[in-house]
Amino acid sequence: MKPSVAALSLLFSHAAMLAILVGGAGTTVAGQELSVEEIVAKTNEMAYYQGKDGRAQVAMTIADAQGREQSRQFTILRRNTGASGGPQSYYVYFTRPADVNKTAFLVWKKPGGEDDRWLFLPALDLVKRIAASDKRTSFMGSSFFYEDVSGRDLAADTHELEKTTDTYYVLKNTPKDAHSVEFAFFRMWVHKSSFLPVKAEYYDSGGEAYRQYEALKVEGVQGYQTVTQARMKDLRTGVSTLLRYAKVAYDIGLGEDVFTERYLRNPPAELLR
Repeated sequence: MKPSVAALSLLFSHAAMLAILVGGAGTTVAGQELSVEEIVAKTNEMAYYQGKDGRAQVAMTIADAQGREQSRQFTILRRNTGASGGPQSYYVYFTRPADVNKTAFLVWKKPGGEDDRWLFLPALDLVKRIAASDKRTSFMGSSFFYEDVSGRDLAADTHELEKTTDTYYVLKNTPKDAHSVEFAFFRMWVHKSSFLPVKAEYYDSGGEAYRQYEALKVEGVQGYQTVTQARMKDLRTGVSTLLRYAKVAYDIGLGEDVFTERYLRNPPAELLR
């Protein structure tokens, strides 16, 4: 399981310097010409679609500018319901601290349309539908947004290859509907050999970066390059959220029924250990 984006230059060999071709032309990797759209699709696959399904236990630490911390623990399950880049389902179950224990979050991801999202609040015994307009609000009080959990629809943005370096593609992504999001555009640094997104920065209308995501640690799990530590930071307030992933597993055979409203109230205990 992965969030999308860090400094991986020490983990991967440097690729050859590639020229940016004018007029939206592609770039050459291992003798093959790739368009910007193909780079974006490969990046999306690495960030969200590796394996048929996956599971991870996650420790979340939220720190303010003064260094005061809050902690959360949860398990995340993910199942691809179509080809890479297609529909997916996500299930997140919180166990700590006590005030969020048994809280559950469910996503039916629908590329090209509006995702369906539900949140179960055990204290109220309430299943709450998360409106599409709320997808770019804080996920459980963290620096991550609801949309960050399952990824942003590629069709929602216009993608541009701004430049390449010895190691990275630098992509500029501009929303097609500027009124639906709080950012004017975001940049993403993608490792040229692995297509792992290693960093993302979000910019306001004045061109100032105000939000930054970095992958801090990458490990091989079952042959998949996996981000096992990542951080999102609000550059204005100094509040940051660190995620540490443990017991990561892929291709475990998750059934479709796990990702239904029934399991918001009755979690699949055998999958959450």
